[in-house]
Amino acid sequence: MSDTPICNYEGSRYSTEFWTSFRAYEDAVERIALRTMLPPRGRTLIEIGAGHGRLGDLYHGYDTVVFFDYARTQLEQAVARWGRGGASGEPRYIYVQGNFYHLPFVPGLFDTVTMVRTLHHANDAPAVLRGVAEILAPRGVFVLEFANKRNLKAIARYLLRRQAWSPFDPQPVEFVELNFDFHPHWIWEQLRQVGLQREAVRTVSHFRAALLKKLVPTSWLVRLDSLIQPTGLLWQYSPSVFVRARAAAQHVRASEGTFFRCPACGAALGDPGTERFHCSCGATWPREGQIYDFRR
Repeated sequence: MSDTPICNYEGSRYSTEFWTSFRAYEDAVERIALRTMLPPRGRTLIEIGAGHGRLGDLYHGYDTVVFFDYARTQLEQAVARWGRGGASGEPRYIYVQGNFYHLPFVPGLFDTVTMVRTLHHANDAPAVLRGVAEILAPRGVFVLEFANKRNLKAIARYLLRRQAWSPFDPQPVEFVELNFDFHPHWIWEQLRQVGLQREAVRTVSHFRAALLKKLVPTSWLVRLDSLIQPTGLLWQYSPSVFVRARAAAQHVRASEGTFFRCPACGAALGDPGTERFHCSCGATWPREGQIYDFRR
């Protein structure tokens, strides 16, 4: 297994200390962008870096929804929020703890993959994107949010010499340990290299400033942001960018009757419902409560 460092939210109060009422603007505009770019229906969807399941209500058009995260305590909150599902038209919810560098799913499994506020913690973003491309079904859709290096605040700070790194340099920048900003053109190239075709772009959180959020009603900021978001296909200067990309028609399709694979050796393991998976390589992967533990 890789020793690539992982940003771990285990035991954090992210759902209560970060997503306070002061973040109502960011939550609302991210929901608008995701709702617009997300295919409304499908068989299988996974959110990588799902945390406590904040965006789960947007996935009700899918038969099966997988919440995937590295931190068990975050997934426990998602379980408390969404339960098993599968009744009255709800999706069936599956909770998986694992490492986004070693996704425990067979190739071609998911119609849709979402990743919001997650890639910016990737020390090796190309490796994460390769894994995403592998688990997408033919013509599957990937909706990615990333922290934009070339935002207006960063440009101003650079021009005023209050910031050493250039927002125009295409390479990612680690501004705090395991927190990265990405240039849009760099992201476009990474998507191209893993065989995903960019379809749509929306810029988000244009008014992410403490003073603005204090002085202007949240509903006004959200409305203005929603009107500006579609211009993201032309230029990207907001702190957050959403992009929708699609896999090719000849992409690998998952075999019937397989869902999980061993993150240690890649061998197919079986479908959800099994209490414990024993791989031929000697690894064992248990389900504890409602959470499948594939983290190593």
